[in-house]
Amino acid sequence: MIRYALRCSNSHDFDSWFQSAEAHETLRKSGHVACPVCGDTDVEKTLMAPTVRPARKAGDGPKKPSLTEPQTEIEAAMAELRRKVEANSEYVGLNFAAEARRMHDGEIDQRAIYGEAKPDEARALLEDGVPVAPLPFMPARKVN
Repeated sequence: MIRYALRCSNSHDFDSWFQSAEAHETLRKSGHVACPVCGDTDVEKTLMAPTVRPARKAGDGPKKPSLTEPQTEIEAAMAELRRKVEANSEYVGLNFAAEARRMHDGEIDQRAIYGEAKPDEARALLEDGVPVAPLPFMPARKVN
């Protein structure tokens, strides 16, 4: 594909894309290239500067974001919240709902816990008055 800057005999400038230089000539000679402003088919190519990207140099271009460092104040606040939760409470995993219910019922001593619960388990805890809240992050998982 090639883009040409064009001008009609009424001095309206416009541009259009063509399959090739030969396709442009064939379409122009048959009267199929027309000015979008006035419909004139007496159209000629005009001088056009090519669009050329500058070469990339090491250090040019946008800085790649770090995938491990917070990029915004909100991300930094969430990272700090996560650090505090993990430092001051015990991860009980998928046993969260059962552990929270046992603490609420007085079967085991109260302690700070966090973990994972299915939506229906969390809803049941809230309906029964167990004080729980969702965290804005997933617990870290070990990978092989």
